[in-house]
Amino acid sequence: MRCLIVADLHYSLPQFDLVIFAGDALDIGSSVDFRAQIVVVKKYLALLSGLTRVILCSGNHDLDERNPEGEKISRWIGEVRELGIACDGDSLTIGDTLFTVCPWWDGPLVKQRIDDQLREAATKRPKRWIWVHHAPPANSPTSWGGKRFFGDTELVQWIEAHQPSMVISGHVHQSPFIPDGSWFDRLGDSWVFNAGLEPGRPPVHIVLDIDDGTAFWLSAGDGQTINLNAPLQRPAATISNPPAWLTSLGRIADPSLARPLSVAG
Repeated sequence: MRCLIVADLHYSLPQFDLVIFAGDALDIGSSVDFRAQIVVVKKYLALLSGLTRVILCSGNHDLDERNPEGEKISRWIGEVRELGIACDGDSLTIGDTLFTVCPWWDGPLVKQRIDDQLREAATKRPKRWIWVHHAPPANSPTSWGGKRFFGDTELVQWIEAHQPSMVISGHVHQSPFIPDGSWFDRLGDSWVFNAGLEPGRPPVHIVLDIDDGTAFWLSAGDGQTINLNAPLQRPAATISNPPAWLTSLGRIADPSLARPLSVAG
């Protein structure tokens, strides 16, 4: 199984077994109205879900409502479930892999729902168990911001308790690009990933070849890979002999750049 992982698209507008969006599809700082962003993003998700399986978890930029208890939630992300997309609170099983999709939590009630969600999923975990959770774990290179860590301390405890195979996150944009930060880490038996964010297209992304046990990190100026079947090693290796299916990603056109200039404005 091959998974394409992106996060923190922040409203910046390939065929895989699964595409994972690890939160922050929207941008609360954008000049584009929040409701308009939701409409556009949902249209893109509808197109993508017609091509492959899709997972989407909420990030802190995706919160558009409060629940009756006053905690912030992402109502619109729950609505993409009608497109066949696995989203906050869902589980998706593909072969021998269980994916658990966690919402962004803003208070004790949603946090408790995540705790209950993970406990229930743990009772039926297959060979591989992968979590999608927007914030990376605290005190990990994947949550290092340059001066302090911006990770989730509760996530660290959940990982210690359940030891999932992998945790896919985002949230801390600069981690993979700065000293002492990284796009990958390992806590016990659990691999942790954060693709990061950089300007330009295509967005920085991670590709997991789960069956082969390989992870690739691809940014505008770098490409790295690690062996998931080996102990944690730093630094990651440079991609020197990429498989043909991976190099084909560079030929995917950006639709917004494919229009003739006379039509673009």
